[in-house]
Amino acid sequence: MVEPVPESINFPSEEEKILQFWQKKDCFQECLKQSKNRPKYTFYDGPPFATGLPHYGHILAGTIKDIVTRFAHQSGFHVDRRFGWDCHGLPVEYEIDKTLGIKGPDDVAKMGIAEYNQQCRNIVMRYSNEWESSVTRMGRWIDFKNDYKTLYPWFMETVWWVFKQLYDKGLVYRGVKVMPFSTACNTPLSNFESNQNYKDVQDPSVIVNFPLVGNEDVALIAWTTTPWTLPSNLALCVNPEFIYVKVKGEWRRLIRVSFPGKTLKGKKYKPLFEYFAECGEKGAFQVVMDNYVKEEEGTGVVHQAPYFGTDDYRVCTEYKIIQRDQAPICPVDASGCFTAEVTDFVGQYVKDADKNIIKWLKEKGRLVNASSFKHSYPFCWRSDTPLIYKAVPSWFVRVEHMVEKLLDNNSKCYWVPEFVRERRFGNWLRDARDWAISRNRYWGTPIPLWVSDDFEEVVCVGSIAELEELTGVKVTDLHRESIDGLTIPSRCGKGTLRRITEVFDCWFESGSMPYAQAHYPFENRKEFEDTFPADFIAEGIDQTRGWFYTLLVLSTALFGKPPFKNVIVNGLVLAGDGQKMSKRKKNYPDPGLVVQQYGADALRLYLINSPVVRAENLRFKEEGVRDVLKDVFLPWYNAYRFLVQNVQRLQKEEGIQFLYNENTAKQSDNIMDKWIQSFTQSLIQFFKAEMDAYHLYTVVPRLVKFVDMLTNWYVRTNRRRLKGESGTEDCLWALETLFSVLFSMCRLMAPFTPFITETMYQNLRHLIDPASVEEKDSGSIHYLMLPQVRETVIDKRIESAVCQMQSVIELGRVIRDRKTLPVKYPLKEVVVIHQDPEALKDIQSLQKYILEELNVRQLTLSSDKDKYGIRLRAEPDHMVLGKRLKGAFKAVTASIKELTSEQLEVFQKTGSIQVDGHELHEEDLRLIYTFNQSSDSAAQYEAHSDAQVLVLLDVSPDQSMMDEGVAREVINRIQKLRKKGHLVPSDEITVYYRCQPEGQYLDSVIQAHTDFILATTKAPLLPFPIPKPASVIIEEKTQLKGSDLDLAIVKGSSAPQAPLNGPACTFVNVRAKVNNKEQELTSKMDLQALSGKTLSVTAGASSPGPPPTSDPLLCPYVNLLLCNAQPAECLTGEVATLLLENPVGQNGLHYSALLSEAAKVFGLRSRRLQLYLDQDLTQELPADSSVKSLDTKTLFVRVRPTTAEA
Repeated sequence: MVEPVPESINFPSEEEKILQFWQKKDCFQECLKQSKNRPKYTFYDGPPFATGLPHYGHILAGTIKDIVTRFAHQSGFHVDRRFGWDCHGLPVEYEIDKTLGIKGPDDVAKMGIAEYNQQCRNIVMRYSNEWESSVTRMGRWIDFKNDYKTLYPWFMETVWWVFKQLYDKGLVYRGVKVMPFSTACNTPLSNFESNQNYKDVQDPSVIVNFPLVGNEDVALIAWTTTPWTLPSNLALCVNPEFIYVKVKGEWRRLIRVSFPGKTLKGKKYKPLFEYFAECGEKGAFQVVMDNYVKEEEGTGVVHQAPYFGTDDYRVCTEYKIIQRDQAPICPVDASGCFTAEVTDFVGQYVKDADKNIIKWLKEKGRLVNASSFKHSYPFCWRSDTPLIYKAVPSWFVRVEHMVEKLLDNNSKCYWVPEFVRERRFGNWLRDARDWAISRNRYWGTPIPLWVSDDFEEVVCVGSIAELEELTGVKVTDLHRESIDGLTIPSRCGKGTLRRITEVFDCWFESGSMPYAQAHYPFENRKEFEDTFPADFIAEGIDQTRGWFYTLLVLSTALFGKPPFKNVIVNGLVLAGDGQKMSKRKKNYPDPGLVVQQYGADALRLYLINSPVVRAENLRFKEEGVRDVLKDVFLPWYNAYRFLVQNVQRLQKEEGIQFLYNENTAKQSDNIMDKWIQSFTQSLIQFFKAEMDAYHLYTVVPRLVKFVDMLTNWYVRTNRRRLKGESGTEDCLWALETLFSVLFSMCRLMAPFTPFITETMYQNLRHLIDPASVEEKDSGSIHYLMLPQVRETVIDKRIESAVCQMQSVIELGRVIRDRKTLPVKYPLKEVVVIHQDPEALKDIQSLQKYILEELNVRQLTLSSDKDKYGIRLRAEPDHMVLGKRLKGAFKAVTASIKELTSEQLEVFQKTGSIQVDGHELHEEDLRLIYTFNQSSDSAAQYEAHSDAQVLVLLDVSPDQSMMDEGVAREVINRIQKLRKKGHLVPSDEITVYYRCQPEGQYLDSVIQAHTDFILATTKAPLLPFPIPKPASVIIEEKTQLKGSDLDLAIVKGSSAPQAPLNGPACTFVNVRAKVNNKEQELTSKMDLQALSGKTLSVTAGASSPGPPPTSDPLLCPYVNLLLCNAQPAECLTGEVATLLLENPVGQNGLHYSALLSEAAKVFGLRSRRLQLYLDQDLTQELPADSSVKSLDTKTLFVRVRPTTAEA
């Protein structure tokens, strides 16, 4: 049976109840069981690190994934959803290094790799419980039990298999490359990692002179923002196309000589430092040329430190200043400190050494200028320390050769939003570089290469079984401590092969995730191959240079096809001030507290209904989450509550059990029913098409708008029908319509707001006819499929008509607001002017609703605005035009004000107009409707319009309408008081009022409008005083129209009872006769029609006789009137008749029996009663009264308060 819906709701606590319900019923697993035989929809979940707590970025991406996978399930697919964990790599190691104070490789060597990795293993799942709790609390359904972790040996084995495929295809090589290097983490980073954390910084800016050999009076001057690279300088580079200038003398007497850069080629200069002077013999310390030198910054002369810059390395290699196979000239260790070669600065961290190097340059006369320079610089994404560029020996996967194939596969993927594919991701692919996959670290999947000492013999291992076969050792774990000691005998006579020390970049592992999570190809081969590529993935826009990229590179290299078919890219969630969210700055609210206060549904909808789903950034504002509750959930909840209230009222008052069956529901002929049904079906149609296209950013605004349409338009305009005021049949139509729409809406919104939809459904499902349910198990909203579009119900004409009506009403409301005329106060007339006759017909068909919503007496339709003396005038937008027109603004403004109404009407249609030679557009002008001052309409009407329709409201005052407005104010105060008292419409109450001073305006208005107030409040309205026995629920004193208004609501319908003549209840007298024939009663006779008749009861043979006769009640009786309580024990009614003896002369009642029988009649057997002879409860019936003397009287029953009530 449907349960009453409380007036208020605490969304977070309701969500907690739903979580318990899901857990108790194991709803997620039940969902998977129900769908196991359906077509598969494949989803890959990008693995997060569990070393930190989830933030809004994780919540956002998780919500998108949950919405799409829930929708896929609702659309008839089976969707496996496995959670994954990234367990290796810098994030874990950096935490351990901080905790244990580890500064570099020597510290790890002292500790031992086994112990170091054990420490990493201990923290890798530090926050896994918090993650599971957070993800679950957000309503996301995903499998944590059947998860994957990148540290599982079976996962690592597939990573080895992936690498071996690449190695066997010749895509793996070892080389020296200048790479972004994290000195805090002692390891190189890939290009896409280095692009993840740029910051604006102030760096030193120095200009240094380089005297030419043999002509030391002439010096080249070069600019750099990395003074620490100057000790490693080996060349200077100029642009051959630039014109350079040789300058001599003071600035006032400059002697200039101009020449092209190419004339400088090969000139020798004096080295800054002597650390690598021997390199001069191999061609160092000369001028080289390249077009990468730009003129926007610096001096046009770039200093070359080939092992600390990618262009430097390329150019110096081309000029054979360095060789690819030589020992690098790289006097900086893994911690970023100078090595022994740089004797003046040995042991200094390079960034700290900048100031000492500048000092040295100044002392040696080589410094021309020193200042600071603000620019964007890359920082380590994990340690948040500045990166340096440094040459390191690394293992690479060849990518540059397959750029075209990457672009081709990318074109086969469907990206949302689409621009990410072509621009951000496409541009990144076009410039793709070979991928450095090795890291000089410890906690990760070891690269499975065993090599000879000279690196000429290399064995790549692709599985655990292969390693066991080659080493003869049983292998159970693949981490460094378990396999670094394993050796492989050389097949080429090179002794023993040992594993290289590097581990995989953790991005290589996450890029291998599609195969490794299935332990492919060692297990699940067919299952994987049948479902690859994935149907869907989603992550943040930062992953265009991370996970999206590594997935595509590996799938292209392995299988020649893309790894996914569809991808949604979200933007970044920033703090409210536009800065990156920072725990240190505490510039964002804790996600857990936000969920605790507003609920997960509100946070989900806030994030999804924002620019962030269009890959734009969102400035997170807590009030935005609160507004979702206020503007979406509460109106939606109130519509649901209103439905349930009126279903229960229907059952209580009419005895009709409401059950909804879509297949048998009759089509309503009410235009608003047809509109909301059509609007709903149009929404379902739009919803399916746009969700199939992964357009969450178009779907969610429409769903939110639908809540507004349902609550502020359908329910609002049909409240009286839903309350049964227009008859039972019409009420049923309205209730069926509202139920149908709410039920459809719950199913559509279920993927987005899984909690509130489940809450509503668990109650609404009791109103669904079981015969109409298609699903075998309908125990959860999330088991149900999406509603099918009923195209026959869609009526675009009606939707258009209601849209016209809404425009009229909204324009009318604006006028009321502008003139400070509350809707409670009726107005005489609304005039609607439209040029389209069909639109006017549509508006006419909805006249009733326009009159009600605007509270006007008359609707007038017209296509002639001249009849009302209306003209257009224009006002310039001073800010926009003033900025654009500058000096011409004043003259143009004067001309704008002279524009005729006819000119402005043309402007309305075309959107542009020429004024004084300037073309003006819609954003430049504000159009205002005014009245000709000579017209009578000027004082009578106020106007407002949109692009299609013009609305005039008659705002002239009228006393009778003012009085009705005051009466509506009284109704409003009563209804608000009712709400404060937590009353529902079916509660029987009486309202008492008192105006002070009496006889004033307010008092007279209430007396004149008592019936009008009663018709709305459905409660008797009586003047004070309140009867003594009455049970007051709530009372309040307010001010209205200069008077004090006291209002009190009391239990029950306390209107004075008219004297009861005769028994209050229907009755029959019965006379028993034996063997006499009388007229027989049949099963088809109306028993109520027999009230007051005398029936004969016969035994034996009978014959027809006279019809029943009309007689007074034969037995003595009393009428009972319950005064201060409601009946209990499922009984209803406050008036009863009790027989004092029955049959006549027998079984007479005494006082105590009278009390007992009265308690039974009203279902109050557990309460103590008092009987009174008068309605004011002043004359209590004495206990020794003669019961016979009470015949035909009315007794008033008072229920005595319990101890708790007293």
